Amino acid sequence: MAISLWKNVLQTTKERILQQRGVSLYNGAHGYEEEAIKKKLQQFAGGSITLCKEDDGIGILTLNNPKLMNAFTGTMMLELQERVSELENWKDGKGLIICGAGNTFCSGSDLNAVKAIANSQDGMNMCMFMQNTLTRLMRLPLISVALVQGKAFGGGAELTTACDFRLMTPGSEIRFVHKRMGLVPGWGGAARLVAIVGHGAALRLLSGATGVDPEMARRLGLSEETLESSDGSGALEEARAWLGRHTEGPASVVRAVKEVVAAGRELPLEAALRTEKDIFGRVWGGPANLQALARRAKHK
Repeated sequence: MAISLWKNVLQTTKERILQQRGVSLYNGAHGYEEEAIKKKLQQFAGGSITLCKEDDGIGILTLNNPKLMNAFTGTMMLELQERVSELENWKDGKGLIICGAGNTFCSGSDLNAVKAIANSQDGMNMCMFMQNTLTRLMRLPLISVALVQGKAFGGGAELTTACDFRLMTPGSEIRFVHKRMGLVPGWGGAARLVAIVGHGAALRLLSGATGVDPEMARRLGLSEETLESSDGSGALEEARAWLGRHTEGPASVVRAVKEVVAAGRELPLEAALRTEKDIFGRVWGGPANLQALARRAKHK
């Protein structure tokens, strides 16, 4: 009886965590000191994270630090959290493209910041801070795509795994270089990589710090498609067109699709089924459903 009750409490908690926006994975009980790490990260300025929300419901989030191959500075980590919060509150959003300025994606973390927070406590706080942010990014009710141009190394590779899909340009590369730095992924990239490519392929990529080109990425299921264009504007337009095929239609329906898939990914089966039921009830008889019935929409 006690075991059954505990399972029900656990499943209810997991459902609540999944459905809440902006929930933190960590708190003081885990030794997490969010305000302390924010103050520390604020000391390492440079670059920016910009977000453009377009009328068609597609957001473009751009990493801007081209002098350092769009490496994350401390202030960029803080800005990423702010942009994710903004996206969580964007009710009309349907899709998101994440890209880097200057025809490259992201080379990981700025080494100046890394060296300055090399002690264990700061490192753990930074790890928990970025895990929180990227988990919230992954759980957004938007269909997200990482547009990989040039290099996606280290933390940049981890960032790609927080997106639903990855599109790569000719000559681009994803590489988990952590082992060469005496590390393992700390922003949730290892756990997400296993979910994407399986444990065997993930182990090979992490233990060998293996570079993944577009062809290999497609074979592994790490990339959906290799785009034709290598230049920034051309690749972005291709990515828009690709994502547009998946975000066509009312925002309420697109967001509901993402939410039921997220539930199936993160929750035990019974909890996922109940969540799917609740989301179904939200759209059944809704404006999009009634309009489709009125025009007798046919499946082609």
